[in-house]
Amino acid sequence: MTEEVLPPRRGVLDTSTLILLGRVADAHALPGEPVITAITLAELTVGPLVARTDEERSARQAHLQQAEADFDPLPFDRAAAHSFGQVAASLRRTGRKHAARAYDALIAATAMSCGLPVYTCTPDDFSGIDGLAVVTVALREEPAAPSAE
Repeated sequence: MTEEVLPPRRGVLDTSTLILLGRVADAHALPGEPVITAITLAELTVGPLVARTDEERSARQAHLQQAEADFDPLPFDRAAAHSFGQVAASLRRTGRKHAARAYDALIAATAMSCGLPVYTCTPDDFSGIDGLAVVTVALREEPAAPSAE
C-alpha cells in the first residue's frame, strides 16, 4: 500500500507565489497552513507606488489588501536577523550577491529562523542557500493571447 505524502502543515509563500496563487497547478502542493513574511508585505506595498497605470496600481493595491486581510505575517526579528547572516554567507560562497535579491534573502532568513520551508514558483531565486528547504510550486500555463491575424 502506498502512502500519500502530504506537504508540511506550515510553510512560507514567497511574494511571487502569493501573487500567482490563482495559477497554482495543484493546490494540494501548497502547505496546509500557508504563511507570509513581513518582507513580502513590505514588497507588496511598493507595487502600487511604482505602478505605471491606474489599472496596474489598482491590481497591485488589491494584492496588498488581500494579503493584509488573509495573513498575519511572520516578523523579521532577532532570530531572522541571525539567519540572514547564514543566507548572505551562503549566497556569497556561490558567487551570488545577496543585495541583488534582497527581498528573497530576507524571506529566506525569516523562513529559516522559523524552521519553515519556502514555497516558490521561482526556485532559482533561492538556490545556493544552505539549510533552506525550498518547495517548487508549479503553475498552470496561461492561455495564449489571441493572435492579431
